[in-house]
Amino acid sequence: MSSMSSIRGHIRSALRGLSTDSGDTPVGGVTRGNTVKALERKVVNLQGQVVDLHSRILEAESKAAAERRRKLDSKFKQKFKQQRLPAWQPILTADTVLPAFFLIGLLFVPLGVALLLFSDGVVEVQVDYTECPSVDPRHRDPLGGHFLCKDLILRPEFVPGENFCYCDIEFNVTTAMENEVFMYYGLDNYYQNHRRYVKSRDDKQLAGKQVTDVSDCSPFDRDNRSRIYAPCGAIANSFFNDSLKLYFTDSQKGKQEVPLRGDNIAWDSDKNIKFKNPPGKTLDDKEGGAFENTVKPLYWTKPVFKLGSPPNNTGYENEDLIVWMRTAAFPSFRKLYRRVDNSNLEFKKGLAAGLYTLHVDYNYPVHTFGGRKRMILSTTSFLGGKNNFLGIAYITAGCVCFLLGVVFLVIHVKFGERTTNHLNINQNTPYTK
Repeated sequence: MSSMSSIRGHIRSALRGLSTDSGDTPVGGVTRGNTVKALERKVVNLQGQVVDLHSRILEAESKAAAERRRKLDSKFKQKFKQQRLPAWQPILTADTVLPAFFLIGLLFVPLGVALLLFSDGVVEVQVDYTECPSVDPRHRDPLGGHFLCKDLILRPEFVPGENFCYCDIEFNVTTAMENEVFMYYGLDNYYQNHRRYVKSRDDKQLAGKQVTDVSDCSPFDRDNRSRIYAPCGAIANSFFNDSLKLYFTDSQKGKQEVPLRGDNIAWDSDKNIKFKNPPGKTLDDKEGGAFENTVKPLYWTKPVFKLGSPPNNTGYENEDLIVWMRTAAFPSFRKLYRRVDNSNLEFKKGLAAGLYTLHVDYNYPVHTFGGRKRMILSTTSFLGGKNNFLGIAYITAGCVCFLLGVVFLVIHVKFGERTTNHLNINQNTPYTK
């Protein structure tokens, strides 16, 4: 546009020159005529430049508009967004559907049977100890029996950490549990999947970072002196704190404790990444310590740095805490508690069949919300623990597919027509009802 303005300016100056020259015309008006012709040629030349420049401007504007349209087309008119991708839609006929049903049935049923066999090969023993009676002579009832630990721990005079309730439950293992044996604790009617419960934690705190804002843990974030709970939140505050021991009664050696190990029970990703102790000179709450200016959770009997055994299984790195902090999806769940120590010669091959005693330091209350507690001993297969659901699901799906294949085959043989009969139809084909 600036070029057009300059050209127009040249034309105006030339015309002004023409009017000026007309005042002093030489002899016979010859010079004046020559000047007029020269100016006319300039005007024609300048007009041609104006037209050429105008056409260039129009061409540039059209190219810019085309570029804008191309960008819009590339953004909104892609084949994927406009559903123009090449596709394949199978034609479902009896020749393709019936073999698929039979094939699925023939594959799923044997696979389900194999899964059930692997699951049945897992030896599992469960012991419910929710209502076990105290073995302390001071806890006898007027009838000569013993009070239940679930009732004793709820009494006002019972102070956790100062008072204790122990109970023993004998049970038989009828089948030897070979190789690795795992001990779990199980809880029923316990909804760890509640939204507010799941969110009540601070992952930065558990990762060992210094935090001041722990509002996600509310109301289990600070005590009445504004000290941060370590760890904070409802999940940590409800940490499972029953202690379980196992004894084997040998006919010759008598009762002997089964060695249990508490290491390697948590996920490696949790131990190595998500849970770390904060930096500090010492692993305590003293000045300069890792847990300075923090306090134990409300319902805990001891601070987090006294969990387990230092240096690698205490604080936030305690594996019992790590296992508990991974919330369960269902109200009935189990969590890994211990592993039988196979390095001990007496239990190198696992647990022999015989009489066992479960000794419980009973602390965790579940009676108030209708929950139950159990101890599980289990071996594993390459598929994990004992679980018949997957095998039953495969067998059921295979049987249903095989049954549907038989039904559709009967219908096809009795009422169906071949596909070629429909493909060979033309205008001369007679209509039949």
